[in-house]
Amino acid sequence: MEKTYVASGGADKDLSDRELEELFTDALSSAFADINNTGKMIILPPDITRFHSRAGFFTQIAARKFDEKLGAVLPALGTHMAMNDDELSRMFGALPKKKFLVHNWRNDVTELGRIEENWVEKASQGAVRFDWPVQVNKILRKGTQDSGNFSLLLSIGQVVPHEVAGMANHAKNIFVGTGGKEAIDKSHFTGAAYGMERIMGRVDTPVRALFDEGLRRFGSEIPPVLWVLTVVSARTDSEAVAAGQLKGSLAVRGLFIGFGRECFEKAAALSCEVNVNLMSEPVNKALVYLEPEEYKTTWLGNKAIYRTRMVIEDGGELVILAPALERFGEDEGIDALIRKHGYRPGSEILARVKSNIELSCNLSAAAHLIHGSSENRFTIRYCPGSKVSRQEIESVGFNWGDLNEEMARYDISKLNSGWNTHADGERFFYVPNPALGLWAEKQRF
Repeated sequence: MEKTYVASGGADKDLSDRELEELFTDALSSAFADINNTGKMIILPPDITRFHSRAGFFTQIAARKFDEKLGAVLPALGTHMAMNDDELSRMFGALPKKKFLVHNWRNDVTELGRIEENWVEKASQGAVRFDWPVQVNKILRKGTQDSGNFSLLLSIGQVVPHEVAGMANHAKNIFVGTGGKEAIDKSHFTGAAYGMERIMGRVDTPVRALFDEGLRRFGSEIPPVLWVLTVVSARTDSEAVAAGQLKGSLAVRGLFIGFGRECFEKAAALSCEVNVNLMSEPVNKALVYLEPEEYKTTWLGNKAIYRTRMVIEDGGELVILAPALERFGEDEGIDALIRKHGYRPGSEILARVKSNIELSCNLSAAAHLIHGSSENRFTIRYCPGSKVSRQEIESVGFNWGDLNEEMARYDISKLNSGWNTHADGERFFYVPNPALGLWAEKQRF
């Protein structure tokens, strides 16, 4: 089914909560009517690492206005840690905790089918050759003993440039967010082998092709999916003043809701316009801040690297302020692999995959190690809080920086997003939240 209910957006849009609620409520009512829904729905929002997507806001509206139809909420964790009670409350308000399920990417999946290796090889232009399993959380599959017997799957999230798929969300939210180890491993590695800088900020990529084909072939095995997609960016200073908001506050630039791919294409086009920052000059020094409530691992925090590396010039420096950093991986197994192999240039990791069974059996970890490298082009200086030592930072291939010294030098409350000049004349580029975009020099994009 291909039908778009809402396509409201623009580079200068600033949709209010009232507008968002009205558009969403009307669209969901229409969708229920169109599919003759008499059963329960399951909501798939992102986790706390996508807090700014406004998925928590929409989930609360759906639970409040369509309470009799809400069967469960399954955050699309992918490889991420389960949300704790504080995070659930922050993102989803007073929604009862009993409504939430936890996805386990190692144990909770079922395979809908496989896409053959010849197809994958052709889609990746020869970067990889293996088949790809189309996997989802077992509760989503219709007609099985583990099924939740839902009649609608409400997938909510933000479309933004992404290092694996090119643009985040749509079928990625299903096949990665509720997928299993093999599917996540192979999709991530496909993107890394093909080349992250050929993927980020592009709508159609080899990995997106995998997700689309999986949905085309096996989408009938899961409930109809209603996509609720936002596009978010920071307000300009003048917009913030007009809206009575703080400098750097976020605006919802677009809301796109529908069955099928059209709503994703419209959202992705807007995201390319407002979230891809093409610059006419390279950056010699970049400073990125990782918000404590979102970034506790380098698995997530390395967005600071891959969202900026196409704008940092050779010989430059990236300084990452990471006050809440606790470890490297989201689980113990991935953490151990990162500690053992470190962040290295892609050619080195690809060679290790061929010779090291640990990495060849954990391809998402291998992909992550490639994503977190500067390819020896520029220096990466990580500045963690007290939970990660200098020795640990340096052991995985990063330079270490003293967080207190850097925070004293760079008062982030006074910095502008973008170019700044320090009192001593140093010129640097500041990114307050790397999850909100992609920064690239025009000639590299």
